[in-house]
Amino acid sequence: MRADRLVATLLLMQTRGRVTAAEIAEELEVSIATARRDLEALSAAGVPVYPQPGRGGGWSLVGGARTDLTGLTAGEARALFLLAGPSAGSVPEAKSALRKLVRALPQTFRSDAQAAADAVVIDPARWGAVDQELPPVVTLLQRAVVRRTKVRLRYAGKGSAVSERLIDPWGLVDKDAVWYLIAGTERGQRTFRVDRIEEAIVTDEPAHRPADFDLNAAWEQVVAEMEERRATTSATVLVTAHLLPVLQHQQGRHCIPDGIAEDGRARARITAPTPRMIAQQLAGWGSDVEVVAPQSVRDELAAIGAVLTQRYRA
Repeated sequence: MRADRLVATLLLMQTRGRVTAAEIAEELEVSIATARRDLEALSAAGVPVYPQPGRGGGWSLVGGARTDLTGLTAGEARALFLLAGPSAGSVPEAKSALRKLVRALPQTFRSDAQAAADAVVIDPARWGAVDQELPPVVTLLQRAVVRRTKVRLRYAGKGSAVSERLIDPWGLVDKDAVWYLIAGTERGQRTFRVDRIEEAIVTDEPAHRPADFDLNAAWEQVVAEMEERRATTSATVLVTAHLLPVLQHQQGRHCIPDGIAEDGRARARITAPTPRMIAQQLAGWGSDVEVVAPQSVRDELAAIGAVLTQRYRA
């Protein structure tokens, strides 16, 4: 029995005053038996809900009891709305939810919470680019993750080989406008690029998600493994000292400072999957960056230079 469904049941009762198990089942897309068990579980847990038998009966909150957010401190309320406010800008449902949350706060917190929600705007589109809409398959997968239902995928892997898989969706990650799905499979945890999913069908089968699964920790592990695979080639470079921060910004974690050379230039180590890729990333730096080693990267840079010289020679 999931906590999200129990909370949804409680809020539904609060909104309608009295509900039947059939109404809850229809609203939450579960069976009537499941809805009835949820109501009984709420009552057994001490939540003031009670049944009224007969025509016009149903389940109600004792004395019109309500749930609110009075357990939040002022700082917690501000932090919540600073986080939620920017993401609600273009989503009507999120705006509506924020309005309801504001009304549920204690009166003394409401003005600060509303100010926090209006304090930040996030524009994810780069300059000169159009804002990207959320792919429809992401919405479908989000629903499957929340409802804990299995998904049948048609997935194009490396080399365009398409396979069909039945997976347990555990969580979604948006990294630089590229979406990833972390899921459980018959071979264990796997990561899928959402833009390679050709078809996704949500089933009625319940999905299994390990009780100790932590999405943040799982993604950190995925990133660490990916970066390790991408760092199979390393080059030692010398760069004008004041340009080292620029090089670090461009290369990210693939640029590791390594002290100062005798001539005053900064020494750094650049990593990438191949010598060719390192050369391509550094070619635009011209004389500001010198590759000391290995020779394979120096050879790739020389080859790039030769092609450019031939193409643009007057």
